[in-house]
Amino acid sequence: MRRLVALRLYAALFVAALTGAAAAFLSMPAASAATGSATGYATQNGGTTGGAGGQTVRATTGTEIHAALCDRASSSTPITIEVQGTINHGNTEKVSGDSCNTAAGVIELKQISNVTLVGVGNGAVFDQLGIHVRESSNIIIQNVTVRNVKKSGSPTSNGGDAIGMESDVRNVWVDHVTLEASGGEDEGYDGLIDMKNNTQYVTLSYSILRNSGRGGLIGSSESDLSNGFVTFHHNRYENIDSRTPLLRGGTAHVYNNHYVSLNESGINSRAGAKAKVDNNYFEDSKDVLGTFYTDAAGYWQVSGNVFDNVTWSSPGDENNPAGPDPKSNTTVSIPYSYTLDRADCVPDIVSRTAGANTGLRVSDGNCTPQSPDPTEPTPEPTDPTPGPTEPGGTNLSIGAGADGSSKASGTSYGNVRDGDVSTYWSPAASTGSISIKWGSATTVSKINIVETSASAGRIGPWRVVNADTGAVLTSGSGAGVITFPQTSLRKITFEITGSSGTPQIAEYETYAG
Repeated sequence: MRRLVALRLYAALFVAALTGAAAAFLSMPAASAATGSATGYATQNGGTTGGAGGQTVRATTGTEIHAALCDRASSSTPITIEVQGTINHGNTEKVSGDSCNTAAGVIELKQISNVTLVGVGNGAVFDQLGIHVRESSNIIIQNVTVRNVKKSGSPTSNGGDAIGMESDVRNVWVDHVTLEASGGEDEGYDGLIDMKNNTQYVTLSYSILRNSGRGGLIGSSESDLSNGFVTFHHNRYENIDSRTPLLRGGTAHVYNNHYVSLNESGINSRAGAKAKVDNNYFEDSKDVLGTFYTDAAGYWQVSGNVFDNVTWSSPGDENNPAGPDPKSNTTVSIPYSYTLDRADCVPDIVSRTAGANTGLRVSDGNCTPQSPDPTEPTPEPTDPTPGPTEPGGTNLSIGAGADGSSKASGTSYGNVRDGDVSTYWSPAASTGSISIKWGSATTVSKINIVETSASAGRIGPWRVVNADTGAVLTSGSGAGVITFPQTSLRKITFEITGSSGTPQIAEYETYAG
């Protein structure tokens, strides 16, 4: 009860009464508010450019947002929607059209692509009304506030998530937003930002998440392991009970965030998830990193973090805190470039850049805020890349042997070691194993699993096994570069234990280091 009262009291300091404006839907010139460029995992898989290059329109109601989507020539025609005023249930109706799939009482970004939703003017507030992203790609949500979205009680919207992504979502950049609730699950609220059912290549940057029982999650259950490749940077999490975030499988990069008053737990890596946790500042909080509420282990690589008045609970059957002296138990390869601010300056730089209506300021990498360049060109999408850049050194798979548990018709084990990404191996079912083998003991410490472009993102949880001894060298989720302690062996097996569709492995590369 004391926690709930504190949540309500704290929220009251931030939630102001805002009045929506009833303005007409206006056609605008092609130039629009500066959005900068996507960062983190949202730059991968072809990049995230939203509505760049398309028409720009203005909307002051949820109905006008839906109308802008529905008035496009097709569901993939680029568009930037500039939002001003308060969007709520009373002004958000379903609009029909060939290029949209909307619903009343929620902002529906469903079965669409190439859209930017950006707050302008005196601000955009989505009041008690969430933003759905479903079966969509190349979406930017920027400079908006979403508050008090409930999953129960009145009104009800979006299952309780301020921003919810679900069902085959790709490439979303959420930037400079403020997401807030006024309590926890007992008061009808759920997560502030959730990603489920095959959601990949997402970045949350320069945002504020506060006053909620749950910050957000990747994966709705221990069996929903098809999500991942998510970056969290320069965000402020404040007065959150747990899930900052909760990771079930997949890979996350968590850097330069400021965490204040995490009441029960913080970054919860479980079910084979891997989190690279760099230069964050944790303050006045409990159990900020570990595997919690499950015996399904997750993993982390830590460096440069500051733990300021952080307390840690004792380990138990379903409680494995990383502290009080957090150490890495895995390694995570990051395929994009980034610059780390020093952890000691994170509270200051985040306080001056994060959240809606802060001028879209970002860090220059030296703890100094700067405004985005409105004339900076937005990069064009590139061909999808299946994972991190190929490691250096000699690919030991070339000239080696290969076998596996099964192979689909028309595929071959040898296709994974021929250096040709146009050929591939598939198991006869959605799971299976593929091995590289040598005539004598060979030292290996790194593999690279390259999916075909047509199947990118299908591989879920996996294990890498020393086939000589049966020992599991490492486990995780998703294709790409995988590292483990140097091991001398004659045969190494990549075992896929879950997928969102039939995997297609173009190359299974092996390296000594």
